[in-house]
Amino acid sequence: MRAEAAVESREADGNAGTDGNAGTGRDSGPGRSRRFPRFTRSTARPEGGGRAAPGDAPAPVRQWPLLSVLGGTAVGLILVAFGVSRVGTLLIGLSLLAGAVLRWALPSVGMLAVRSRFTDMVTYGVLGALISLLALMSLPDPWLEIPWLEKIIRFAVR
Repeated sequence: MRAEAAVESREADGNAGTDGNAGTGRDSGPGRSRRFPRFTRSTARPEGGGRAAPGDAPAPVRQWPLLSVLGGTAVGLILVAFGVSRVGTLLIGLSLLAGAVLRWALPSVGMLAVRSRFTDMVTYGVLGALISLLALMSLPDPWLEIPWLEKIIRFAVR
């Protein structure tokens, strides 16, 4: 009788099945549901999403990986705004590549961790590589020429 009253009170609160063992394969005990709750109350921090510096350090020091990537991107955008577009775009791409390297190398990167480590590395790496290639191949007088890529673009644009 007590177990039924406890289940009814949890269902009335909307907390049915919110024990810490939900989905872990462990027995939840009699009268408890192993289903996930209808409403989540919090979000799990991404892997590596902890502080990049001790907790008593000021906030900018704790978030230095994110601030370094954002700082490099901001400097690149300023360069693009002042007409040095190739160097600015290259700096933006290199900043994203640095973000991928930081995400791979450091155990905790603060708010630079958005998703899983693998997803973040692939996202930062692919975007950084593509933006860097765009900067190196921009006209006039490209610094990098890839003949087969030019043929593909001419075929696609016909």
